[in-house]
Amino acid sequence: MGALVIADKIKDEARQLIDSLKKMGIEVYMVTGDSQKTVLAVGKFLGISERNVFGRMLSKEKEEVVKKIKEKSEGKVVAFVGDGVNDAPVLASSDVGIALSTGTDVAMEVAQVTIVNKNLLTILKAINLSKKTLRTIKLNLFWAFIYNIILIPVAMAGKISPILASAAMAFSSVSVVTNSLLLKKAKI
Repeated sequence: MGALVIADKIKDEARQLIDSLKKMGIEVYMVTGDSQKTVLAVGKFLGISERNVFGRMLSKEKEEVVKKIKEKSEGKVVAFVGDGVNDAPVLASSDVGIALSTGTDVAMEVAQVTIVNKNLLTILKAINLSKKTLRTIKLNLFWAFIYNIILIPVAMAGKISPILASAAMAFSSVSVVTNSLLLKKAKI
């Protein structure tokens, strides 16, 4: 008699990723094709609530679970991390599909983000960078609108010279570009 057990090793940084996501207020789910018994054990080890663990899921079923999560998330962004062929439809239909480069080409093709190294903590860096980028975009829009709302009517009324108005518009563009370049120095 004998037994053969084959299992994927849980990545060392997986628990840290889950804990960090929870600290950020992100609800974590596990949706996989693995057996329910295995998924429950892994979910428990990683600190994922049992109600958020779904096993024995085919591709279409994964999509349905993500669709339900999107419906109950009240407008929040729903991201899906995957690496297999069976994950491709869910990666494409989620708000943000994150593929792992260790996975299949089709998963990377349909995902909006591909993590090119093997470290799952890079997902945290991607989230932080996206937050900083969004904040920069909003700040750039604010200043561009302020320049335009104030200076265009003033220039149209003839209160400032066209040369000064042009210089202010050029300064507006320079400030937007400079502010955007500060992302290179952002700590993520």
